[in-house]
This record gives sequence, structure tokens and C-alpha cells, in this order.
Amino acid sequence: MPIDQSKYTTFQHFLLNLLSLLTLLPLAPYINRFMPVIQLGQWHIDLFVSILIAFLFTRILLWVFKPLIIPAFVLVAGVMVFNTLTGRYSFTNVINDYQGMVQGNWGTRDSKQLDILSFYPRKVETYVDKTVRGIREKINYQDSTVRNFSVEYSVANFDEYWPKYGKIVRYLSLWSHIRKNFKYVNDSQRDEYFATPMETIRNGLGGDCDDHSILVASCLQSIGARTRIVLIRGHAYPELYCGNAQDFEVLKQAIVLLFNNPPVKELYYHEMKGEYWINLDYSAMHPGGRYLNDKVYALIEL
Repeated sequence: MPIDQSKYTTFQHFLLNLLSLLTLLPLAPYINRFMPVIQLGQWHIDLFVSILIAFLFTRILLWVFKPLIIPAFVLVAGVMVFNTLTGRYSFTNVINDYQGMVQGNWGTRDSKQLDILSFYPRKVETYVDKTVRGIREKINYQDSTVRNFSVEYSVANFDEYWPKYGKIVRYLSLWSHIRKNFKYVNDSQRDEYFATPMETIRNGLGGDCDDHSILVASCLQSIGARTRIVLIRGHAYPELYCGNAQDFEVLKQAIVLLFNNPPVKELYYHEMKGEYWINLDYSAMHPGGRYLNDKVYALIEL
């Protein structure tokens, strides 16, 4: 039996239900940060589950004793204000989470790249031996400079989503920092120069596409990711190994949520025999950006 036996006016009922709704809205995504990813086919439903939990919580409070919703609202609002002032999970994150739910389930398309790489994943077209050797020789994920740089910037962004996405957050944080700070610098017109990741870091993240690919691949490898570099006509870009189809869906959800300004409309990836790889080129605002062309010359797995 509920304790609440009092009679309330229509306005009081309206006010208490409004406070219930205002408590539910920020509480649901806050709970969602600590829930595992829940998928139902192609649908990401963990935030829906969190909304249901928050709804049941507020309904129970109203059922037991309606005025209990007032301190609950004050507590939730106070936590959110405190987090906003201290740079933690804030009202902006709440809005982003709801946008990410909508965008991830209804607004983002997957674009598997149907190029020659799908049929000949090891060696395609003309194998550019000099370029491949040059890149391989400069990749280094064991150097302390690379490791320290990678660790520092793997925790610089999105840390509030670590309980939900784990190591994915570290990979995306590191890529985001490099993407925002990398500056394109041409090589000599006569010679192709491949910089080590240590050189690129010490040069203030300046270099060309192969330097960027070497840097990203090395840095992500240094914190446990699996990467590779794809050579295409006039360009090179790194790719991150996502895992199987289910793992890819989790990564997709994280990208849509964390890189939502502007919203992610399409994600480009390669898939071969159930293994998914996503584009990490700097030419897009988010991981999984459009491939510049399909003329694949070589695939460099580390």
C-alpha cells in the first residue's frame, strides 16, 4: 500500500508529474553511461532500457509518496549543475546522448566499400614495394615518446563514457586529438619522405598523409588497438580493426554519439570474412569518413 493518501489539486498533480519528467530526462542517460551496450538486431536499445528504469523509479516515488519526487528532482538537478561546473557529465552530454540514440538508430547509414580490396585483401593492383617498405620501416609503437603521447591523449576526451564503451573511448579520444591538431605539410617535390611517429610528434603533428597514417597506426597500436594502412591512388590512410559485426555495431554507436556535431550521416568501412575495419583518415570530421577513392594499391597490416 502506498503511504501517500493525501488529496492533491489538479495543479499539484500536474506539478509533481512535471517534476517527475524533469527528473527522468537527465537521469536516464546518466544511468545509461554505466550500462553495457544492448543490441536488438541493428537497434541500439540500451538508452531505451535506461529510460524505462528511470521511468519506473519516478513512478515508484510518486506511488509511495508523491512529494518524494521533489528531493529526487533537486538531487538530480544539483548533480547535473555540479557536473556542468566541473566539466563532467553535463546537460550538454544529456542532449548529445538523446541525439546519438536517434541518429544511431534512424539517421546513420553504413557504407561497405565495394572495391578490389574486398576480393584481394592482401595484394591488389600494382604492389608499390618502395612505399610499403618505407612505411613499414618507420612504424614504431614501442617507443616511449609514442606510448606517452598516446596515453596522454587517450584520456583527454570522452572519459565520461569509459564505463560504457571501455577501450573504444581511448581509441576515439586519441584519434580525435590527432585529427584536430594534425597539420598537412608537403614532402619535397622530388622525394617521398616517411617520418617516424616520434618525428611527427616532435614536429607539432605536421606531415603528409603517409606521416599521418604512420602516426595514427603506431599510436593506436601502442595502447592495444589493431591497425593497418591502406595505400590508394595518391593517398594513404589508416584503418582501425573493429572486430566482428556485433563489435562494429558497438563502435558505430560510440562514433555516432561522440562525433555528433555535425551528425554522422554515413559510416564507411571494409569487411572481409566477418572482419570489420573502419576508416581513420583525417579528411573527415569523424572516424568512418568517406574514402577518397577506390583505387587500392596495397594493404599494410602491422
